[in-house]
Amino acid sequence: MNYIGSKLSLLSFIQNSIFEVAGTTNEIFCDLFAGTGIVGRHFKKLGYSIVSNDLQYYSYVLNRHYIGNSQNLAFSNFPAGKIFDILNNATPKKGFIFNNYAFGSGSNRLYFSDSNAIKCDSIRLLIEELHSNNSISDNEYFFLLTSLLESIDKHANTASVYAAFLKKLKKSAQKDFYVAPAETIISHKPQLVFNQDANKLIREIKADILYLDPPYNERQYASNYHLLETIAKYDSPVLIGKTGLRDYKNQKSEYCRKQSAVHAFADIIRNANAKYIFLSYNNEGLISFDEIRYIMSNKGKYGYFEQKYNRFKADKHREYSADSTTEYIHWVKCE
Repeated sequence: MNYIGSKLSLLSFIQNSIFEVAGTTNEIFCDLFAGTGIVGRHFKKLGYSIVSNDLQYYSYVLNRHYIGNSQNLAFSNFPAGKIFDILNNATPKKGFIFNNYAFGSGSNRLYFSDSNAIKCDSIRLLIEELHSNNSISDNEYFFLLTSLLESIDKHANTASVYAAFLKKLKKSAQKDFYVAPAETIISHKPQLVFNQDANKLIREIKADILYLDPPYNERQYASNYHLLETIAKYDSPVLIGKTGLRDYKNQKSEYCRKQSAVHAFADIIRNANAKYIFLSYNNEGLISFDEIRYIMSNKGKYGYFEQKYNRFKADKHREYSADSTTEYIHWVKCE
């Protein structure tokens, strides 16, 4: 998925930095701002028990599958291997997504083609029906929701994020979408997944390695990915404005405002119960390098690593001040 601040290209840098400081013998890895779960998935594959958390529900759905599901799912109520045939051939139904995010509905929004919006509704409704009548388990439910979110995202008519739609359907949005199964990461270790405010959850959890990747700037994830949130919840929210935003006042991050970001970050560090803390943050973030160093140094022995990488450009038409940024991995060995 195209995701603001995705760490996919930085996984080797993150892993090498953590291993150099903390070694490889730790058991519990906490990904407190998990997003799509790229980092947590990586360390789950390395054999760690993961504690994953994110405030956004669509992120919870993704991590509930990628982190929470650790065995292949049987779908015992269906012929072997047929569940995706059933979903992809669901009876067409015009639901909330078509009625509000496809041009043919009269909404004047062009997030999806008419056919893809109808198919998204049909599959989403069927998944909910199967779960409600106990034809699929909770684990199977989140697996199917994850598969739907990732599949429909590839056909969204946006520059990248969902803050706005394009005026004409781009090529990928014109193609019919099909739900394909998401990867299942096998593990025999216990895994936990939360959907909470990070600054509240930090008071309740313990980890060997605490990995922090909070928002860097003023772009709220809730508004940039509102449509994924609506597909995940399918709760028919009241929509606002030309782009059909859902109300996200309860999901605004303190890390997206300069006035509150430093205080919120200091609160997490102060209340962390971990052997090691690692923070991913770049040189353009709202919290300055010196502020981070001061706050983390109060927790124990401090250091950092740095690496330049190509900027994530969510808006292809926007001019950016530089093509690359510097990613820092700040770390502290807690006393």
